Amino acid sequence: MSTEVPAQPSVPSPVNLRRATAPDAPAAADVWLRSFAAALPTIVRPRTDDDVRHHFREVVVPLRETWVADAGAGGGIVGVMVLNAGELSQLYLRPDWRGRGLGDRFVALAKDRNPGGLGLWTFQINKPAHRFYERHGFVAVRYTDGSGNEEHEPDVRYEWRP
Repeated sequence: MSTEVPAQPSVPSPVNLRRATAPDAPAAADVWLRSFAAALPTIVRPRTDDDVRHHFREVVVPLRETWVADAGAGGGIVGVMVLNAGELSQLYLRPDWRGRGLGDRFVALAKDRNPGGLGLWTFQINKPAHRFYERHGFVAVRYTDGSGNEEHEPDVRYEWRP
């Protein structure tokens, strides 16, 4: 199976979704940091920026199925998605790249890679994420008080079944 996904017409500039390699880790971490700060400004992160970068370099990129949205020389890495054993554990886009269809492409790829179904967690406060995942057929199946996550922020479990 190919690890390259061609650009779709819904994305005006040529952006390729591809498997991340070790040199992509710093840019992928920076996408995560920028996106998290923009989308979830009220959530206190338990890890420093350097901790996040280290985690991407040592764990996420080498040990997980990590994909990046690569806009090439004109934009570099503009999105990151991480899959791990049927979990869509990360999906973040650079804030200036939202609304261009990249999230839709990442979810389609995640479903293609996990045809038996997917699960994910998102914070209850992140209503745009709820709308996005529900639009893609995910259903909220569990709400928690946040005691099980590092941020201690109430979250919600979503699942997609074909």
